Amino acid sequence: MARKLRVQFEGAIYHATVRGVERRAIFTERRERERFLERLADGVETHGVRLYMFCLMTNHAHLVLETPLANLDKFMHGLETAYTVYFNLRNDRVGHLFQGRYGADLVEGDRYLLKLTRYVHLNPVCTRRTKSLPLKKRRDLLREYRWSTYRNYIGKEKPLDFVDYAPILAMTGAPKVRRRQEYRKFVETGLAETDDEFLAVMKDRRWGIGSAAFQAWVKEQHEDLIEHHDRPEDVSFRRIGQRLPAARIIEVVTEALGIDKSELSGYHKGSLARPIAAKMLCKYAGLTQRQVAELFGLKSGAAVSIQLKRLKKAAAEQSEVRRLLEGIDRHIQKRL
Repeated sequence: MARKLRVQFEGAIYHATVRGVERRAIFTERRERERFLERLADGVETHGVRLYMFCLMTNHAHLVLETPLANLDKFMHGLETAYTVYFNLRNDRVGHLFQGRYGADLVEGDRYLLKLTRYVHLNPVCTRRTKSLPLKKRRDLLREYRWSTYRNYIGKEKPLDFVDYAPILAMTGAPKVRRRQEYRKFVETGLAETDDEFLAVMKDRRWGIGSAAFQAWVKEQHEDLIEHHDRPEDVSFRRIGQRLPAARIIEVVTEALGIDKSELSGYHKGSLARPIAAKMLCKYAGLTQRQVAELFGLKSGAAVSIQLKRLKKAAAEQSEVRRLLEGIDRHIQKRL
């Protein structure tokens, strides 16, 4: 049977999963989970992804995210590759860590998306070991579980800067000051009451997570891909205006910094011009770090990666750098 093609388009929302090969653990200790989240945060920043939530289990992980740039495959491939290299080196192993290709189901917005977030957040207390526990014990375990975004959503930990909480919290329909409380009630209701309708959708989700009409639309897109493309690769359905040419982005960056474009191709000690340009080119032009390196005359994408890390550190430590990045972001977004 031919591989199912991946429908991608700007603004698509996905439930993405990665699983250990042969159901083996992909996380064996705390530091590995922390490194996965570091790589996840880097990928969100590099690829301009909107991450709504995550849940890390022992042998698999769930992500709920939106791709404004229709670049799910690049984002997931980068995440899997970076973490596999780290895990293999740390554990003195070789070969594949994840079971085949990552999974990704398109998600219909509104109630299906909201219910999906409950399904994902309840994962830690829906295992064989925890299902038989008393309700209060399961609730306490859920609130204590630190490897998902649930504690951040309900206010027990401060928000992570690479996760976008507002859209999901707004779906509760509550006033802003009560949204975290209402979301907690919504999720924890699922401990005592089974949503059979949604579970049926999750069980048979070949054509996405949503209404019958939404699944029919996804099926139609797949059939169109099969009819018009004979190569086993993904095709993105892109709307015009969601990306900017690299030259336009460089123009915005150099104007904001008050420098000449030629400075991006030369080495200037202590300058953040090239790292800033690289960040915006990856985020808004969809370039890979290797492509940015070629554009700037650098030897490899690794050199760009080092510069992006230097910029991230500077932004974390210096408020003026953060304000500068925010200003350039706003200028570029106006042109999308």
